[in-house]
Amino acid sequence: MAEQKIGQLLDTLGVTAELGESDMPTDALVIMKVVTDEGRVAIVIGGSESMDWITQKGLLAGATEITQGGFVDGGQ
Repeated sequence: MAEQKIGQLLDTLGVTAELGESDMPTDALVIMKVVTDEGRVAIVIGGSESMDWITQKGLLAGATEITQGGFVDGGQ
């Protein structure tokens, strides 16, 4: 597999995110389920250009908490 930009692919898949008008995204972590030419199912992870491994692990851990209902926004 070769690396490729996936913005248009995400649009085609209908990927959306809840953002406020003044929110400024700084990094993105994308996890995709892929079916290969041979019919195997794989998981592929992509990230924004400036993302380091610490941010990647933090976003993944945070997403896991959110999907399991463990995160409560305390408001600021």
